[in-house]
Amino acid sequence: MNRFREPRPELDGLIPYDAKDVRADVVLASNEHPLNLPGEIVAKLSQRLSEFRFNRYPDPTATELRKLLAEANGLEPENVLVGNGGDELIFDLLLAWGGPGRKLLDAPPTFSMYGIDAAVTGTEVVRVPRRDDFSVDEEAVLERVGRGDIDIVMLANPNNPTGNLTDEGFLIDLLNATDAIVLVDEAYFEFSRHTMRPHMARHPNLVLLRTFSKAFSLSGLRVGYLFGHADVVRELMKVRQPYSVNAFSQWVAATVFRERVAFEQSISEIIRGRDQLTHGLDMLHGVEVFPSEANFVLFRVEHASALWRDLLHNHSVLVRDFSRSPGLRDCLRVTVGTPEENTRFLEAVDEVLTTRRASEHFGERATATWHDG
Repeated sequence: MNRFREPRPELDGLIPYDAKDVRADVVLASNEHPLNLPGEIVAKLSQRLSEFRFNRYPDPTATELRKLLAEANGLEPENVLVGNGGDELIFDLLLAWGGPGRKLLDAPPTFSMYGIDAAVTGTEVVRVPRRDDFSVDEEAVLERVGRGDIDIVMLANPNNPTGNLTDEGFLIDLLNATDAIVLVDEAYFEFSRHTMRPHMARHPNLVLLRTFSKAFSLSGLRVGYLFGHADVVRELMKVRQPYSVNAFSQWVAATVFRERVAFEQSISEIIRGRDQLTHGLDMLHGVEVFPSEANFVLFRVEHASALWRDLLHNHSVLVRDFSRSPGLRDCLRVTVGTPEENTRFLEAVDEVLTTRRASEHFGERATATWHDG
């Protein structure tokens, strides 16, 4: 036979998440920490590296890391689950509470993996679009969950890629209005300092998602974790992949978490860098900047895709292009980099837009001269 059996029809038309591997001198596209691990942490890891048992399977439930995370957040290890990045944990939630006949409430524009994972698991996606300012349409969400057929709600807080926070009072109202699992994705918690953690005891349907990828320089090792009611975590244990978090990632993440005070200065610098980007973009003609509580800034500019190309090809600066995504017309997102990278980005945008205006002005003058002649 020269054919293979067709895959599930639900995959027809599904566009995979495309984490493009585009190279540039200044990479500000993926919301990573701009710096590698602090030298003192690298030194500690190096001292013990020769003792690391690469030949043994990892602890299947990351017991040591779970204990550290639980203790620091006033929880028990039974309330913590570690995953291969936040992406695995999102998928696990949909495996456990989604599937055929089940529904996810999504609030786009937001992190696209919510909808992609829902499609992969056969979960129906109910979309309640955000308002023009990217805030959640609170009345519409509460009305929709009030019908009683929503099984999971996923809300990023701060939202990615828009950077704005969701009102805490609304989130409490949402938790009171439904028995659906409500995932509040706090991947950027360290930059916003806003969390729903104090409300976990009163709301067993609340799940919080966090990661080591953003504030702790571990994007390359893929370690995420969630907090939830012990009964919720037990259900997730049934669907998670065994040994999904490798032993090296567990070891480094535990070391980093013990030494997390070493990141306080860089987190503060990233927040200052966010202000630098917001102010700098706001000073540029024709740029609309949206407020952010994360480590990135979303902005809107005419002919955004052309600007993206000019930044990459003429200045070797890479940002994220969302200009063709629903609800994000003409929007680009820039990750906060080092002060030098932020300055280089702002100068590049200014140069591209200045050249563009000069070209348009020249074209207008040439047209007027032709008509006058």
